[in-house]
Amino acid sequence: MIARVYSAALIGYTGELVEVETDMKQGLPGIHIVGMGNKAVDEARERIRSAIAHSLLEVPPRKFVINLAPAELPKDGAHFDIALAVSLLVASGQLHQHEVDKALFAGEVSLDGSLKAIHGAVSLAEIARHTRQEYLFLPTPNAPQAALINGITVYGVPSLKALFQHLKGIALLPAAQAPRLESPSPRSDATLTEISGQDHAKRALQIAVAGRHNILISGPPGAGKSMLAKAVIELLPPLTPEEQREVTKIHSLYGDAITETITQRPFRAPHHSTTLTALIGGGARPRPGEISLAHRGVLFLDELPEYPRPILESLRQPLEDKTIQLTRAHRRISYPADCMLVATMNPCPCGYYGDENHECRCTEYQRQSYQKKLSGPLLDRIDINISVQRVDTKKLIRTNMLHKEQQSKVLQSIDKATTCQHERYNSSNIYNSSLSTRQVREHITIAPPALSLLQTASQRLGLSARAYFKIIKVARTIADLESSPGVTAAHIAEALQLRNSIDNS
Repeated sequence: MIARVYSAALIGYTGELVEVETDMKQGLPGIHIVGMGNKAVDEARERIRSAIAHSLLEVPPRKFVINLAPAELPKDGAHFDIALAVSLLVASGQLHQHEVDKALFAGEVSLDGSLKAIHGAVSLAEIARHTRQEYLFLPTPNAPQAALINGITVYGVPSLKALFQHLKGIALLPAAQAPRLESPSPRSDATLTEISGQDHAKRALQIAVAGRHNILISGPPGAGKSMLAKAVIELLPPLTPEEQREVTKIHSLYGDAITETITQRPFRAPHHSTTLTALIGGGARPRPGEISLAHRGVLFLDELPEYPRPILESLRQPLEDKTIQLTRAHRRISYPADCMLVATMNPCPCGYYGDENHECRCTEYQRQSYQKKLSGPLLDRIDINISVQRVDTKKLIRTNMLHKEQQSKVLQSIDKATTCQHERYNSSNIYNSSLSTRQVREHITIAPPALSLLQTASQRLGLSARAYFKIIKVARTIADLESSPGVTAAHIAEALQLRNSIDNS
């Protein structure tokens, strides 16, 4: 009899079901694993042999051939251990096939038979539900995270012996309970209340957050660009329960949150020395990159021109499509990348071009070369571009900062604008910035004077079609902040002001 047990391969965002087939036959005693497994899968032979022995079970002195199907699918990771062990126990008659039907097994076994935590628990639960499995058996630390997915019964397994006793009905394991999904206060060390002056920049941040628009902040050193960028995370509304599941799934696949639930919006700030693979994902063992780890949050790129040109150009497609597509030798994988890009830059290599208090030492050629590090197509995907100047140190103490009451009004207006967008598009995941051209025509009403102003500005500034529609989207966000049913000329004028520096750069 061929034993059949199910596990899953964590490839890309969705993964794929893997059937573990085991045949016990005459021949030299040993365990042979086939089916395109990597080194970790091949080494499982010794782990499961020791784990079975320490669980007071038996590996008969027979030849076991274990196949991981589909055979052409690469298998990577030690989470196949428990499925391999259970399949061997079924093939040797210590378990019966009906006792493991409708179940998916995943977990790394220790030599003593205990199970170690693995990554990708949420993905495993989704695969089990999608393939109509009824039960999911995981290491105990991973079970609460997997229980976030409805429609599947999750069991936390402390050891192979405990799993064997549960399957035999000797000592049943309790079903795991999902942790309570809460909406905690946003995390941030930099708040708008701590930033002196910069009223224009704070207004731009309010608009960018309300419509999830990408924003570029330019200015000399010490102007507060980084503080403004980090304050964005405070303005974003808390993660919804569904968004918490999405973010937790990605970070679990990456391996930095294998047991806990992510409740804070991600704020990823990769250094400019980061590699292309680290930013967009992939690699020999495909994993999400920084742009996917920032899903539903913020991707902060400080000093944007310092990043290598190929890395910046790789952002063009995911910024537009909100997903990253990676083509590899064996298959095509994708990860979500619905994040808000917040970037900063100096106006020139020395940083002081346009600063009233410091003389710029750069030549015109150096300034142009520095700014040309950002290509036109990349800048075309940034909705808002603002310039900030340093606040006079004599006024830092006396200048009016944004009081908590004022910040509360800003947050309320952002929440109101978010609600308007959810109701207008009948979706909690669609914002003004992500509208397609068809959706812009269907959902956004523009007053004739506003349309005339936009067309005149488009001709004079030589706007591209993408820039034309982005101005409309930003103007719609401004209108939402004011609870205006339509886009007026004032909204278009402010949106043009927020973008004009992009098209003149």
